[in-house]
Amino acid sequence: MSSQEQTPQQIAGLVYNDIEDIKEINAGLRKAFLTGKTRSLEYRKNQLKQLSFMLNDNQDAIVEAIRKDLGRARFESVFAEVMGTTTEIIDAIHNLDKWAKTEKPWSGMAWAMHGAAVRKEPKGTVLVLGAWNYPISVQVGPLIGAIAAGCTAVLKPSEVSPNSARLLAELWPKYMDPETTRVVNGAIPETTALLDCRWEHIFYTGNGTVGRIVAEKAAKWLCPTTLELGGKSPAFVDESANISIAAHRILWGKSLNCGQTCIAPDYVLCTKAVQEKLVEELKKAAAEFWPESKGGVVKSDDYGRIINHGHWKRLNQMIGGTGGRIVMGGEKDESSKMLAPTVVADVPRDDAIMQGEIFGPVLPIVTVRDVQDAVDFINSRDQPLALYSFGSSKATQELFDGTRSGAAVQGDVLVHFAVGSLPFGGTGPSGYGSYHGKGSFDTFSHQRATLNAPHTGIMGKIVEKLMAARYPPYTNANLAQFASLVGKKPNFSRPRNPHASVSTKSPAAV
Repeated sequence: MSSQEQTPQQIAGLVYNDIEDIKEINAGLRKAFLTGKTRSLEYRKNQLKQLSFMLNDNQDAIVEAIRKDLGRARFESVFAEVMGTTTEIIDAIHNLDKWAKTEKPWSGMAWAMHGAAVRKEPKGTVLVLGAWNYPISVQVGPLIGAIAAGCTAVLKPSEVSPNSARLLAELWPKYMDPETTRVVNGAIPETTALLDCRWEHIFYTGNGTVGRIVAEKAAKWLCPTTLELGGKSPAFVDESANISIAAHRILWGKSLNCGQTCIAPDYVLCTKAVQEKLVEELKKAAAEFWPESKGGVVKSDDYGRIINHGHWKRLNQMIGGTGGRIVMGGEKDESSKMLAPTVVADVPRDDAIMQGEIFGPVLPIVTVRDVQDAVDFINSRDQPLALYSFGSSKATQELFDGTRSGAAVQGDVLVHFAVGSLPFGGTGPSGYGSYHGKGSFDTFSHQRATLNAPHTGIMGKIVEKLMAARYPPYTNANLAQFASLVGKKPNFSRPRNPHASVSTKSPAAV
């Protein structure tokens, strides 16, 4: 077979796991979990430390694998992948004792002697299905929470980024304990085999079509899922914004990883007057990012490439079918999968380019009358994974209050992903569940309610006497006694109800 006939996976030397072995891997991890090995906080910390050294020892190899897959610049891979993921690992190590500590909530005098507590326990054996666009941060990233929580886990990297998937499979057993975490590679058959196994949590990053399949498969086992999907994340630019700063930040967010980012600004909403100013500032920003004196974006090593020819053709068909005006970019080269950042102005609201997530360096601009028109347009579509606003606090407040989105960011794009104290996740069609920082630990943890009711000795006798009113034969006197011990009565006045058709009275006291 010639190299022209080989698949990207074959060229990268990516070896798929045998389907027959997948059940055994699942069973082995489940068995390891039941030994209690991962319940030790010290063990979890050591595995997280190993993971951090895996990333840092092999930073150059990771950067090169991502370059082969996505044509991405070293700066972007270190900044957006290795650095951020390593920071999250270190934060998890430093905070794990606090996150895992049993909580003892105050439950009132009635239960003061019952030792009410909430234990943070691992869910069990979990599956992480990764995405190709950020092979470290959205694939290894969720594993941080799974390891910190004490789960055993399988990571299934995306075969669409075969060089990165191969490297992860090679590095993993050199650093990580294969009894508790494994990397499984493959395509649809192998993923299906994984989904046919029993898991205690499935974490999927990708598109809504596959997300529905994952959720349906998980339902067989009543398995909880986290779905990190995508959608069309808008950026609203108000006339009060600093248009130059807005243009620089929007263009950076749209060109990072060649626009193949789930929270990239998918389109811009602004007035006609703002559109003309914004286009000019976008052009100036592009000239600064990729100077013509160095060959511009076409020859720049700082600009990535589309993941494969299929996606490249899809994006070019999108540009060719738009009813808007191409006002910037449009340069392309199919052989290298290069597609320059392309801005399309005056895009009709029902344009083909507005029907689905672009996931590439194409930026449509849809004009609106004002912020309320922008709110109405956003609400007429699926809830986005992120919503960006450039403008006054008043306009931004109106925009955020009137819409729903996974995240809401004023004055910038993408950067909320890097803030470890913020939960990252979608809502509705853009996904559900969240992770990052403590959120990752919580996602893979079960909050186990515990109660230690005294039942021996003097304390047992005291509590038994206090609680004996619950036993038959039932009497009104016992009910009143029990209600006084554990019940509560409204200590507030009744609010006016303008919708009530008849007057209501307070229920008789027990």
